[in-house]
Amino acid sequence: MQLLKFEPLLKQTLWGGDRIIPFKHLSDNLENVGESWEISGVKGNETVVAEGEFKGMRLDSLVAEQKDKLVGKAVYEKYGNEFPLLIKFIDARKDLSIQVHPNDETAVRQGKTRGKTEMWYALDSDADAKLYNGLKKQITSDQYKAMVENDTIVDALAQYDVKEGDVFFIPAGRIHAIGKGCFVAEIQQTSDVTYRIYDFKRKDKDGNYRELHTKEAAECIDYTVLDNYKTEYTLAKDERTTVVECDYFTTSIFDVDNGVELDYTNLDSFVILICVKGEGTIEDCNGESMSLQTGDTILVPATETRLKVTGNVRFLETH
Repeated sequence: MQLLKFEPLLKQTLWGGDRIIPFKHLSDNLENVGESWEISGVKGNETVVAEGEFKGMRLDSLVAEQKDKLVGKAVYEKYGNEFPLLIKFIDARKDLSIQVHPNDETAVRQGKTRGKTEMWYALDSDADAKLYNGLKKQITSDQYKAMVENDTIVDALAQYDVKEGDVFFIPAGRIHAIGKGCFVAEIQQTSDVTYRIYDFKRKDKDGNYRELHTKEAAECIDYTVLDNYKTEYTLAKDERTTVVECDYFTTSIFDVDNGVELDYTNLDSFVILICVKGEGTIEDCNGESMSLQTGDTILVPATETRLKVTGNVRFLETH
């Protein structure tokens, strides 16, 4: 199978900015684009193949047709025709709400399909961009509810300055929020379950407060306190630097100056490459080439055993 690019699903939001369209080299004139869903199997939001022999086919239909050839035997046995990861770019011109996601067990108990564990890779954000991730002090469930009521919940959260290259892992149950000025790539389970804890008493375009999910969120929160919620790593040139390994995905960063060969012979999974900086070329094991430039997201089928990437380019690799 060939390497696959998809048409992005651009989401206009009240908090969206103006960085996604130029970042992805698009010609759209849309304003306030908060998210670009790059690869999505979320029901009703499936991305469509942009070019090649499968052009025009939705991701869910492609998985159903190609099965383990596309996603890998173990992945297909576990997820069937549902693609397990959702890839996004997020541009926040304003603060997003304080949120939490359930784990799989809690999600099913609450009538959802599955939970959401995710991660962020910071792109070129504003100089004063900040985000929240995790608790900085121990609180109880009763204290949590009281702090939401009296508008002090942010006082319990760890806040971080954001600079390009920062990585934050957000397992299900961890309270978090993307702040004003942040521009990130997000990798997550295929799930759109988000519980809004606090929204800074803001009103929507119709003058109404947005719905909070205080009760559902309370059933999800992990009250564990850690010293540091940012993933610390040292980036190596022309080598794989693995930054996140969890039950749902493994993500690495490549910073390529010369070239790198990616050997997937022993990997029983699809791979996704997300270009966050620069430009280069990908060559597959059949000698077919595809460009890779800032803003590109490419799905590598499980049948692909070896790739060569050349150029001056930085990209995320996840599977």
